[in-house]
Amino acid sequence: MRASDVDREQVAQILHRALSEGRITMDELEERLTTVYAAKTLGELKPVTADLPVPEGGPSSAALAPSQTRALGLPDDRIGGHPGSMTSIGIMSGAVRKGSWVLPPQHNTLAFWGGAEIDLRYARFAEKQSTITAIAIMGGIEIIVPDDINVEVTGFGFMGAFVQEDKSGAPPAPATAPTVRITGLAFWGGVNVVRKARNPAKGQLES
Repeated sequence: MRASDVDREQVAQILHRALSEGRITMDELEERLTTVYAAKTLGELKPVTADLPVPEGGPSSAALAPSQTRALGLPDDRIGGHPGSMTSIGIMSGAVRKGSWVLPPQHNTLAFWGGAEIDLRYARFAEKQSTITAIAIMGGIEIIVPDDINVEVTGFGFMGAFVQEDKSGAPPAPATAPTVRITGLAFWGGVNVVRKARNPAKGQLES
């Protein structure tokens, strides 16, 4: 049977728990996580936790919540996975990246007489450090980031605007969280980076 993102996430959290209990080393964690996020079937996931305790209730009973793993200072559970597309292009049209996807280490976004939306609130991150290069020429780009990652904005506006706004009011994310650097150029256009909160308990995002 094919493995889902939820299946892979549950196994990943078991591994994080095993690390916190001293059952595996950091090197073993990284090696096993590579296997987990590359797995396509449930059969490929089973050997990863074969030597670890899993209660009768299944993986979810042993899993730490993502907020717990981050509070313990463990590697962020959102880091890892097969990178998604490296480009988003809206030329006299629109481009959207949102929902469950994996941000590659380098992602390039271009809006020319058009628009683009990059939403990272449900995204994973192929690596801890990522860069988004946003180029808006007579167009607009909106990049939405959750309040539990680190963001660095260094873009430049020339007869345009390259701005960052915080609508969450949350404190800075921990050092273990993914870091996204957003750079680029807004020429007769705009790039708007918006930090928003989300509600994991209800699976809802703030508008």
